[in-house]
Amino acid sequence: MRERAEKTYEKVVDYIQGEIRKGNLQRGERLPPERELAEALGVSRNSVREALRTLSLLGFVSSVQGAGNFVTCDFEKNLSTSFRMMLLLGETNYLQFSQLRRGLESETARLAAGRILPRQLLTLETLTRKMCEEPDPVKGAQYDREFHKLLCEASGNKLIKSLFGAMMTTIDDFIGTMYRKIVSVDEQAKELHAAHEQIVAALRAQDEDGAIHAIWTHFEIVDASIRKGQL
Repeated sequence: MRERAEKTYEKVVDYIQGEIRKGNLQRGERLPPERELAEALGVSRNSVREALRTLSLLGFVSSVQGAGNFVTCDFEKNLSTSFRMMLLLGETNYLQFSQLRRGLESETARLAAGRILPRQLLTLETLTRKMCEEPDPVKGAQYDREFHKLLCEASGNKLIKSLFGAMMTTIDDFIGTMYRKIVSVDEQAKELHAAHEQIVAALRAQDEDGAIHAIWTHFEIVDASIRKGQL
């Protein structure tokens, strides 16, 4: 019974994925009602519901009460949940997350050096100035988040943006904690703010190597603080 249930559930998942692959279902389109799917595929409605729940967790289907199920593309949601579970289970830690961000944002900065728009550069300059002048570390941390989010947008790479968004959602509280910890020491605060200024200067000059170097300087500061706290 269990094997048969798993096969019918997989049959529904395969069918929906196949329809998306063929172009018969587009993002934002409503899926057929559960009853129609069950009849068309010769499976139970329970199997259809299980398939839809699985696709929802993966970020490919969203349910709207009273309206039905729709095709989406929100893999960031699933990835964020996976990251969080890995942390809870002790399969990774914040230093590894920071190392992943370093690699991701190095490529982000390289791409942004050739693609950033004037208005985006101006906003990054403004956020950097606000970080340097803001005495409240909570507000400063928010400017920091906005800075790195905009940097990812400036790369023009949707996949990078989604990966970054998933990580930031997972460790948002940690980012705030680390920022407050770093800026609590004047010398470290100056180094962190200088790193942001270096990133902006490299982007302004369209200097890919300079942008990568500035990102590495930034994360050397972050990683050193993580190691001190043994997080």
